[in-house]
Parts: sequence; structure tokens; C-alpha cells
Amino acid sequence: MAPALAQEKFYTIDDIYSLPEGSRAELIDGQIYYMAPPSTKHQRILSFLHLEIGNHIQSKKGVCEAFPAPFAVFLFADDSKYLEPDISVICDKGKLDHQGCKGAPDWVIEIVSPGSRPMDYYTKLSLYHSAGVREYWIVDSMKQTVLVYDMGHDSAPAIYSFADSIKVNIYDDLWIDFRKLNL
Repeated sequence: MAPALAQEKFYTIDDIYSLPEGSRAELIDGQIYYMAPPSTKHQRILSFLHLEIGNHIQSKKGVCEAFPAPFAVFLFADDSKYLEPDISVICDKGKLDHQGCKGAPDWVIEIVSPGSRPMDYYTKLSLYHSAGVREYWIVDSMKQTVLVYDMGHDSAPAIYSFADSIKVNIYDDLWIDFRKLNL
């Protein structure tokens, strides 16, 4: 008789909400992925980008909102994918409620951490694409690169360095100059 196989635990959104205060984790297809606290460099990049985006939206009296992590994004209606992107830009106010964003943000930025590399470059890319995110940026401070996916136009990804000024595809008039980033 063959030994019984151990059953892998299947987690739900209730398990995410049951985590101790201050815990950060994401839920993808029944698996919880815990996130390490961000580094100072990570937070500098996050603050820089959030200010650049927020100032642009405010100066143009735009309808979009930029939310830094932690901010809940439920990519699909079944709650099987709960993510906390580093920055989520949402232009459809109907997607926002007291819990966060229900559906795909228009623009998502992930800042790569040593432990998040495969998740940001592969898993989340696929999830964001299938959910309908229009633009996805992967900011990699170790490589000093920004990988831009303009999924709204089905364009090939573009690679930039921290010495570049990068056009934001969901806006006609926003460029982010990474030379202004002080690391």
C-alpha cells in the first residue's frame, strides 16, 4: 500500500486578513507569499516615483489616483489573486472601495527586492497581463534598470537605465527622469 501524500494547504483571502498586524503577504491561487520588509533604497525609489506620479496627476487635475504599498489589489472577482504592488495607478474610480482596488489597475510598478525577483519578472507579469493592466514597470535597483511593458498597445518591452527619462505610456505628457532619483 502506497503512503498517503501530504495535502498542501489551500489558503484564501480570509487567511490573508487573519495575518498578524504588520505582516505583508500576497495570495496567488491558494498560496501565500510573504514579503520581507523593504530596504531603504526600495523606499527611496517608491517615494520618488509616488511623488512624481502624484504631482503630475495633481498638476493636471487628473482623475487617476496613485497608491503606494501596502494597498490591496484584487485582480480578479474570485479573490484568488490578492497583490500589493509597490505602486498602483487606478483611473476608474468604480474599481475602488474601502478594501482597495477590485480589478486591474491601469499602471503597476514593482520595485524588485532580492527575494521578489522571480515573482516580479515572471509570475506578476503574467498575472498583470491577463488581468488587463495597461502598463507594468519593473524597477530593478541592483541592475539600475526599468523594464517597461506597454500592454495596452501590445508593444515589445523596453529596457531603460537609471540615467534615462522614461515616457509613461498611459499619459500623453508624463516622463519620469530617473536622473533625479537620489539613491
